Amino acid sequence: MIILVFILLHWYASLFFQTVFLHRYAAHSMFKMNRFWEKAFFIATWIAQGTSYLNPFAYAYMHRIHHMHAENEKDPHSPEHSGNIFSFMLKTYDYYAKIKNRDLAIEKELSMRIPRWEKFEKISESWLSRLMWAGVYIAIYILYAPNIYFFFLLPVHFFMSPIHGAIINWFSHKIGYKNFKQDNHSTNLFPIEIFLGGEALHNNHHAQPWKANFARRWFEFDPSYVIMRMMHALKIITIHKNALK
Repeated sequence: MIILVFILLHWYASLFFQTVFLHRYAAHSMFKMNRFWEKAFFIATWIAQGTSYLNPFAYAYMHRIHHMHAENEKDPHSPEHSGNIFSFMLKTYDYYAKIKNRDLAIEKELSMRIPRWEKFEKISESWLSRLMWAGVYIAIYILYAPNIYFFFLLPVHFFMSPIHGAIINWFSHKIGYKNFKQDNHSTNLFPIEIFLGGEALHNNHHAQPWKANFARRWFEFDPSYVIMRMMHALKIITIHKNALK
């Protein structure tokens, strides 16, 4: 029971900070917050993602390119240009690493308003940090796993962020339904989306990328937006007026 709770907590915590901090804040600037809360989100994202921590700058910059060039040859993670989900993940990682390591020319205008905390990033991205989190996951399983077969779930924890990204960016361009006709194949995965924190309402997001609420139809639900509205009410963040529903 403890292991199942841990899986759920890790899944949704990692997903929440990926969609709210990395995606909606870093990539799309849907809301603003002060320096204290921004640094708190940096740290919370590191804790939530652990071994699969994503650099906010590299994630946001790559995602902006994805929106600019959705599914053409310049798209850094288009399913249209990969034979299978594994080659797709490797291609995405290669592009992400080039941005993070500055092996790619960075366009100044495209990188504006992406949050940076370079001193912390050196710690959070280090192999020592990733090995430490791997050790934490293994220790939890040693203490609480009912049997050895549960250890086969450890890779889910190790690669949590890439798994989220692969599900959303591969399947949300392959299967599902569309609310908006666009020049790309983005789709919505509702009701599977319930397990993906709003992210897989992908067709809606591509059609209106400035909107903080990814839900558009009466039956669609974006849980991350609900939490964002609560944080907005508590003045932790301020959602921009044009991003509000």
